[in-house]
Amino acid sequence: MKSIELPRKVVIGDGAINKIKDICSSIGLEGNALIITGPTTNSVAGKTVKRILDGDAALVKESSADEIASVLDKIGGGFDFLAGVGGGNVIDFTKICSFRSGVPFVSVPTSASHDGIASPLVSLKFKSVKEMGSSTIICTPSAVVADTEIIRKAPKRLLAAGCADAISNYTAVLDWELAHKEKNTYYGDYAASLSMMSARIVMEKAPAIKDDINILVEALISSGVAIGIAGSSHPCSGSEHMFSHSLDEICEKPALHGEQCGVGTIMMAYLHGANWKQVRNALQTVGAPTNAKELGIPESDIIKALTKAHEVRDRYTILRTGIARDDAEKLAQVTGVI
Repeated sequence: MKSIELPRKVVIGDGAINKIKDICSSIGLEGNALIITGPTTNSVAGKTVKRILDGDAALVKESSADEIASVLDKIGGGFDFLAGVGGGNVIDFTKICSFRSGVPFVSVPTSASHDGIASPLVSLKFKSVKEMGSSTIICTPSAVVADTEIIRKAPKRLLAAGCADAISNYTAVLDWELAHKEKNTYYGDYAASLSMMSARIVMEKAPAIKDDINILVEALISSGVAIGIAGSSHPCSGSEHMFSHSLDEICEKPALHGEQCGVGTIMMAYLHGANWKQVRNALQTVGAPTNAKELGIPESDIIKALTKAHEVRDRYTILRTGIARDDAEKLAQVTGVI
């Protein structure tokens, strides 16, 4: 027996943010709203949401446990629902606050940098999860309001990172299949198919995404739905994500989550014997990094992250029990990552 958690309503399109009050009312979210946003995203969309919902605002400057505690205290003052307005960090922050307070939330992305906009999970990169002594937080947004007019104006780097995160579903699904075959891990055909379809569509339509942002937004939302159906991050997080999380721990200045996952996907596809060159070509087309230099990460950190990635989480992937340093170096060299 398992429980499938999905958003009750998803609205995508230019000007969607202007309908947010009606959207919230249609699913029973009325009353006092707390808008959680960042200093930059407050100007982009936070102020607009606050005005339309006639709510209060909490500006998030850093993703610390102390700041989460401060916002939770504010929520305790009496709010009926939350609206997370911003990028991945802000929305993950809102998920934690929603989870801890029991107050429902609406996801209002201002960029499409990764699949967290509709996913019920919080990224492992979010250090506050570990600080609070919890490894997993599951909190599905009641609604997703994705205004493509706003998202289209986000920095190109963020959009490229979102494409890379969607493409990384490719090796995540291959890892999930491998875990099912070799370890009898639960495998869901529907969730896997939805996730793989998102990756393939972004790869195939990479040249068109800059002119049609809906392709990316729908792919990322579909990825979040796949996670909700599976009840875990298996459809969208495998060895490539473990590589990225390993880089987060090793590097003084990591790159963006999606960027690192994209580079990881190139190498993990090679290990799977899959079409890693297609992955690399698609990443290049959308303007995402394909090697250490473009990531701005030392080659030595790439190799170290590859040897440590299998330790990040208890998940069976193509990395299995780990790869030796020499093998990691050869892998990075043959795929052009170093």
